[in-house]
Amino acid sequence: MNVSLPLVAVLGFFAWGAVKFLGVRTWVVVVITLFGFWLSQTFLAPGIESGTRSSVDIINDSHD
Repeated sequence: MNVSLPLVAVLGFFAWGAVKFLGVRTWVVVVITLFGFWLSQTFLAPGIESGTRSSVDIINDSHD
């Protein structure tokens, strides 16, 4: 059985958990999110996207 889950949903769940259970302040999550949007507009974006895709592929292949 395959389950498809968007990466943004997983990251959102971890952010919610960090605020709720680890005591991370909400403004820290907002700043990190804004930094992510800024970073996506730089020359590093293709490398980050490629690394993320490779990591997800590795995780998916290890569970087959």
